[in-house]
Amino acid sequence: QVQLVESGGGLVQPGGSLRLSCAASGFIFSHYAMRWYRQAPGKERELVAGINTLGGTTYYPDSVKGRFTISRDNTKNMVILQMNSLKPEDTAVYYCKAMLGGPLEYWGQGTQVTVSS
Repeated sequence: QVQLVESGGGLVQPGGSLRLSCAASGFIFSHYAMRWYRQAPGKERELVAGINTLGGTTYYPDSVKGRFTISRDNTKNMVILQMNSLKPEDTAVYYCKAMLGGPLEYWGQGTQVTVSS
């Protein structure tokens, strides 16, 4: 059974940090590129970070570049999103996604991140 389980969300003050984890099981994790997305209330889901299968290539949109870092550990079937200098506009549900190519992809259930004083 394929599973992606996010954890590490919570409430943090502006300027603070959170470390999100996504644990994968039920598929060959090292074959899949991984992405983190977020969705705020009333807004479309947006990509915030991507990493290729070996972890050598990463992508960030301008909105998070320099603040967020994506990494993966293929020995532990895990992808991490380190978020620093958090802003209220980073408040959203964060999801991880595994992508093999074409229609084959898997989503986690999401973890809530709230940035507020």
